[in-house]
Amino acid sequence: MKSIKNMTIAELAAYVGSHLRKREIEVVLSGGACVSIYSKNNYVSMDLDLINIHLARRGKIYQAMVELGFYEDTRYFKHTETEFFVEFPNGPLSVGEEPVKQVDEHKIATGLLRLLSPTDCVKDRLAGYFHWEDLQCLEQAELVAKSNRINLKEIERWSKAEGKPEEFNRIKSRLSGIVSE
Repeated sequence: MKSIKNMTIAELAAYVGSHLRKREIEVVLSGGACVSIYSKNNYVSMDLDLINIHLARRGKIYQAMVELGFYEDTRYFKHTETEFFVEFPNGPLSVGEEPVKQVDEHKIATGLLRLLSPTDCVKDRLAGYFHWEDLQCLEQAELVAKSNRINLKEIERWSKAEGKPEEFNRIKSRLSGIVSE
């Protein structure tokens, strides 16, 4: 097994997620770490947001993370061998106001990586742009869309459900013409 100090963000997420799953704690990677993975590190996040989808008790998560050599520092878990840190936002697993219906899974050397799909990752980033006018989130959505198959019709449907059809129409060209389903 690769040492933690040599793990990529995807490998670390799979390693931690697989360990937690053995302790009946279900998590899904979300946020900027998904952008890092899907953009092939054209965007770099040091924060792994592992959504605690079944609301496991914090004490149970704490014990599992300590078993891996992590320590708690405020709301994050850190490890002396890596600059990546882990956070456990409570579920439900959602993008904007909608629950995520499907989670992507990738088997890698360190375990099973469970994360948002590229389409849901784009929606997650657009939620930040739509609701807080965060231009960095829009840029991150573009990075994911440029490197992955996304479902633009689904993103358009979701944008309307979020009450942001005009905003979507303004930025659609930044996501279209890019690989889509």
